[in-house]
Amino acid sequence: MTTMVSLPEGSRKSSLQRLLKLIFQPIQYMEDNAKNYGDTFTLFNKSGNHIVYFCSPQALQQIYTADPSHFDAGRANRGLGFLVGANSLIVLDGDRHSQQRQLLTPPFHGDRMRAYGDKIREITQQVMDEWEIGKPFNIRSSMQEVSLRVILRVVFGLDAGENLENLRNLLSSLLDFISYPLMSTSLFFRFLQKDLGAWSPWGWVIRQIQQIDELIYALIAERKAEDYQNRQDILSLMMTARYDDGQGMSDVELRDELITLLLAGHETTASALTWAFYWIDYLPEVRQNLLTELDSVDDNLQLSNIAKLPYLTAVCQETLRIYPIVMSSFPRFVKKPIEILGYNLPVGTVIIPGIYIAHHREEVYPEADKFKPERFLERQFSAYEYLPFGGGDRRCIGLAFAMYEMKIVLATVLSKYQVSLVNKRPLKPVRRGLTVATPGNMKMMAKYRLQ
Repeated sequence: MTTMVSLPEGSRKSSLQRLLKLIFQPIQYMEDNAKNYGDTFTLFNKSGNHIVYFCSPQALQQIYTADPSHFDAGRANRGLGFLVGANSLIVLDGDRHSQQRQLLTPPFHGDRMRAYGDKIREITQQVMDEWEIGKPFNIRSSMQEVSLRVILRVVFGLDAGENLENLRNLLSSLLDFISYPLMSTSLFFRFLQKDLGAWSPWGWVIRQIQQIDELIYALIAERKAEDYQNRQDILSLMMTARYDDGQGMSDVELRDELITLLLAGHETTASALTWAFYWIDYLPEVRQNLLTELDSVDDNLQLSNIAKLPYLTAVCQETLRIYPIVMSSFPRFVKKPIEILGYNLPVGTVIIPGIYIAHHREEVYPEADKFKPERFLERQFSAYEYLPFGGGDRRCIGLAFAMYEMKIVLATVLSKYQVSLVNKRPLKPVRRGLTVATPGNMKMMAKYRLQ
């Protein structure tokens, strides 16, 4: 017996029209669809491979707990292959994805993760020392610098020297360039990805990646020549990890995963920290509550205590709720028919778990458009109500590390400085590559905090 296909109602506008709005007005795109169709809707396409957004806890639970064999999720990210390569965790599916995820998960948990805390605080202090008191500076640039240095120290295991500086400069310029509005558009339109020589935008990107690859492969060769077994950086831990057959990761696999960790951890953490500083200054009562909690910690803000502070944790959680850096989880391409919320979805349907809309459901988050850290102190939200890092077998493996880094950076800065917006006006997120972030020209000023 053939199952009757059924899809939720939704938009029948042209795909191009919808895509342009998603690129240039990402928040408006989500809010308009939710207003018109609710938290479950279809974007109909002429190809017949319709896109269905699911944003209710019930639907998200069904998607994230479904047998992964129903979906191809890595397929949606293959457009990033030019950067992350063919062996990246985010482009793999099936057994290869499971094996790779199993290898990469351990370094981000428990004692290993906590061992990175001193380095995160040291890097934050180095970047803070570059601020001029009372002089406007770009807070996002500072947070990008913190995030990039943390990745180079913790993930790549680079402490100092020419290789560190070369890789830092190359990575910084590449990530900034592909986040410009024009280059952001090229991530969605493959026909713009044309190498027309070194002076063309995409040609420059390709050559920048080639230079980065040379440095990464040199680093891998150098590390293999050392006794890396006792090192704690993530590259060394990846090199010691073994598949079930006893084989380690190849140099190409190591390279692809290093770039993936960089891409997943750099922009996202920098954006989240920038938003946190915005909200902490924009809402004085949030700042005061946070400072009161930080001041209650004795022993000079020991890292083990910072990680457990409830209000600091709630501020980080609310920052990632109100404007999640990635507004939707990885799309799932249906490869075996599946039923979600009573809808029978055929092969070829694209399922998108909508994080932004899930985070703004009034029945879950009363006054959802207001920044209220207290909501995370009053109740615990399920993994299908609060999901800034996605869910299921595609949940970000670095989520605990990202939260840990946010807490240490915020506590380190706020214990010394009051960081204030130069122009205290309400801000809306803007497109930055595949993420949404604060406007790039947001300026703040630092002054010494009065105890």
